[in-house]
Amino acid sequence: MPRWKKFLYALLATAVVVTGSWFGWSVLHRPDTCAEGVERIGGECVGVDGTGYDFGTKGIEDVVRAIARENERIEKLPHVTVAMMMPLQTDRPALRGQIRSDLTGAYLGQLKANEGEGEPPKIRLVLANPGRDYGHQSAVVDTLLRMADSSEDRLRAVTGFNLSLDATEEAVRRLTEHEVPVLGSRITGDRIANVDGPDGMAKPAFPGLARIIPTNYEVAQALAGFNGERGREDRRTVLVHDTRRDSYDESLAKAFDRIEESGPAGPAAMPFTSPAIDEVGSTGNQFTQIANNICDTEADTVYFAGRALHLRLFALKLAEVGCGHRHYTIISGSDAASLRQNMSEKDWRRLRGTDGEAKVTVQYAAPAHPDAWSTELAAWRKRWERTHGREPAGHEEPQYLAEPDRSLAELKRLIADTGRTGLASPPNLEDSRTMLVYDGMLTIGTALHQVQSGGADQVPGLEDVGREWSRLQSRHRVRGTSGLICLTSGGNPYDKPVAVVELDPGRAAGGRVKFVGLGWPTGRAQPKNCVIPSRTP
Repeated sequence: MPRWKKFLYALLATAVVVTGSWFGWSVLHRPDTCAEGVERIGGECVGVDGTGYDFGTKGIEDVVRAIARENERIEKLPHVTVAMMMPLQTDRPALRGQIRSDLTGAYLGQLKANEGEGEPPKIRLVLANPGRDYGHQSAVVDTLLRMADSSEDRLRAVTGFNLSLDATEEAVRRLTEHEVPVLGSRITGDRIANVDGPDGMAKPAFPGLARIIPTNYEVAQALAGFNGERGREDRRTVLVHDTRRDSYDESLAKAFDRIEESGPAGPAAMPFTSPAIDEVGSTGNQFTQIANNICDTEADTVYFAGRALHLRLFALKLAEVGCGHRHYTIISGSDAASLRQNMSEKDWRRLRGTDGEAKVTVQYAAPAHPDAWSTELAAWRKRWERTHGREPAGHEEPQYLAEPDRSLAELKRLIADTGRTGLASPPNLEDSRTMLVYDGMLTIGTALHQVQSGGADQVPGLEDVGREWSRLQSRHRVRGTSGLICLTSGGNPYDKPVAVVELDPGRAAGGRVKFVGLGWPTGRAQPKNCVIPSRTP
């Protein structure tokens, strides 16, 4: 064979080998996708979608499809994008229910914000899954930052953030450093908040961050004020707290520890260590020991700084130990709002004695409760009639009760309109999630409409939206279902009430969540028109 033919064959053979190797490498390194824009990483579907993908989570299919339909409806209208960022996959039925509640609130808030023919821009809602415990938040934030710079996506706010974790804080910090406005609906950790300086001068660690839920410090103050002397008598109280690194647990423990107490010294704080938010580990044995130690003290009020999964187990262990005929009240923070979904009939029986009365009552500060406004208004009207000898006129009712009551009625009417919403089943408002996330979307919609100017095609800038948070007060207050939202210069809700609720295991109740009153972080109700004072009176 001529030398040139041998050379040509060699070249062809090399080309085949190189091409085959490149093809094999590209197949092996091609991203494994769950859907367009959603990558499979370590068994999780991580990414951003607004086209109806359910991330493989059962029970949310109708909600994500409804969001996709609304996105299609407003596609040709002037609109911007809002992202709902939170973990969206789980095998646990209770957590799937929580995800559904959050997404339902976001969807209903999107519908409400998009009402009417005018008032652009409309909201296109996308779902951003950062993985379990926000473990892949960095990749999702990369995508959101590109969407904020995109003339097609026009991302103008990110909301969600249902867990106060280090990874959550990192995501919020990076977004706000790039001037992307963030609205925290459910994060209560004190570290993920801006500090309001004297006379309203803010020192923003997170420029462009707003929150519509009180911090753990404010929650602790509201609970202590609601419980009066019982919650402040040192010998009758004890702090039980998780030492695992968790922003929520840490800030709640510090908040409870800062409550000013009186009288003789009570028992020292009692720590435990859990393995993870959603794992029990050896906490059962730890709780048995802690419960025995509490029995030997005069304490009957336990401040519990830990997650709902561990709170449930601690309450059951405290009831099991018994301590004679003593009744205990466990007081905890907003994460306990999901506790009811994890209670079985057997659990309820364990929390009550043979006489049918509660051995242990769990009290916590829910961000919202559907019975709050009607209950408080009824009590207020009764007091008014006793004092004035007549029924109050509508304009005489306090705004801080009447306005949220009307907003909640509007939400209930929207939920009842199944032909419009297309949802397979109504949300359970008792867990507070739907109400609070709905209010977050109302707040974003209000900010977007306030900054809109220069015609329907004018898209508000990122900084414009972020600066608008602090103007949502007084006349521009947001009338939320969870209470009036009046944001300070640091983007914090001023004196936002908490719904104090109790898990009532008594035989007559059959095991239910009972609203018992409102707690106010400042110790008093919000002022008329929600005008934020320059200093605390």
